[in-house]
Amino acid sequence: MIEKIINTTNDALYGYVLIIVLVLGGIYFTARTRFAQFRLLGQQFKSVTEKTDKNGVSSFQALMVSTASRVGTGNIIGVATALCVGGFGSVFWMWVIAIIGAASAFVESTLAQIYKKRGKDGCYGGPAYYIEAATKRKGIAIIFSVLLVLTYGFGFNMLASYNLQSTFSSYSFYNESTTPWIIGLIIALLVGYCLIGGGKRLVSVTSFLVPVMGAVYIVVALVITVVNVKALPDIFKQIFAQAFDFKAIFGGFGGSCVMYGIKRGLFSNEAGVGSAPNASASAEVSHPAKQGLVQVLSVFIDTLLVCTATAFMCMSSGVTPPETSDQAAAYVQNALGATLGEVGPVFITVAMILFAFTTLLGNLFYVDKTINYLFGKEPSKAFRNICYVIASLVIFVGAGLSADLLWGIADIMMGGMTIINMPVIIYLGKYAIRALKDYEKQIKNGSDITFNKKDIGLTEETDYWN
Repeated sequence: MIEKIINTTNDALYGYVLIIVLVLGGIYFTARTRFAQFRLLGQQFKSVTEKTDKNGVSSFQALMVSTASRVGTGNIIGVATALCVGGFGSVFWMWVIAIIGAASAFVESTLAQIYKKRGKDGCYGGPAYYIEAATKRKGIAIIFSVLLVLTYGFGFNMLASYNLQSTFSSYSFYNESTTPWIIGLIIALLVGYCLIGGGKRLVSVTSFLVPVMGAVYIVVALVITVVNVKALPDIFKQIFAQAFDFKAIFGGFGGSCVMYGIKRGLFSNEAGVGSAPNASASAEVSHPAKQGLVQVLSVFIDTLLVCTATAFMCMSSGVTPPETSDQAAAYVQNALGATLGEVGPVFITVAMILFAFTTLLGNLFYVDKTINYLFGKEPSKAFRNICYVIASLVIFVGAGLSADLLWGIADIMMGGMTIINMPVIIYLGKYAIRALKDYEKQIKNGSDITFNKKDIGLTEETDYWN
């Protein structure tokens, strides 16, 4: 009954509401910014490599925080799920939602910079602050914050825990009734240990290994694709044929490539959801538009690079995808095994352990910052520790639940955040667009890049750009 309610809600959300909001919103911002996601690609790389003279977080560091949260289990198991249930055509719709969603990512991250606050250890902010500024009330901002806590503290973390343990399903020692709970317990204890403060060395080592593993993962995916290069023409043919098979799409939209492409694309790159702005607001930059452009790059890295690498690696292997989401992990492992032999499944298991672990910690970073907003101050250490224990229990429980149930819960919560965030950034978007025009004007004139709220006609008080 619960799964039926969740599936019905998801069909309504992604079949009507979110498609309209995300696609039309992305097209609107793409047009208003004059295709900034492509036109200013050079400035994106220039902004991310710019050094700051301040002691705060740099653009590059903020990019790494948001990318670390984005690049995770969704890039592997999420893409595999889309291929299994939605078919090869879902890859095309993942590309679409990333390309037009990048413009939404620019706007929401620029707004997070405009409305950010000064803190003891640097600047901070996020959607809750610009939602409050737009609505003049804290009510909607509080609802959004609660949804974010539920999404990242519960939905996404339960799902990451499940995805991690599911990669062990191909090994002989795996027992469906006991192994998921044992692995879930180990993950929960490790995350709890790191959160409460005992695992600083473990966190620093993992933070070093994950970018390396990400690079290695992309290289391995490219190698497999090159080895199976003869299959590429047929793959592209299937992608576009299925993507525009409107009879099949409208005959069963709930399980169509469009639905799953948008779901998994949104789950992976989070453009328009309102999560990445929490990291964007912490960057010390000379102009808000710079960090907006940096987040465009993050979306492209996540979906057009990592997700595409997973998709082509699986599709070029010749392995037929199963039709159920609970077999997604096995599908990726079998795809690698077909080309790399016994090394393939082991490689995916190691990648999933690292990606999932840092995703869990990154998600809880967002939760931590949002709790500060809800309380209006930093909670006591005792309260924080209680939250960490609850977060660890959630991770433990998620390992043993149903894949379909967890995907459904995560999709609904993420959809709720998007429904609030997108209308607000459309309403406030004029300030982000003015900020972009101001930034481009200064570049054209060759002047030093500076920013003041008056430059974009913002009359209300801000805490930073006065």
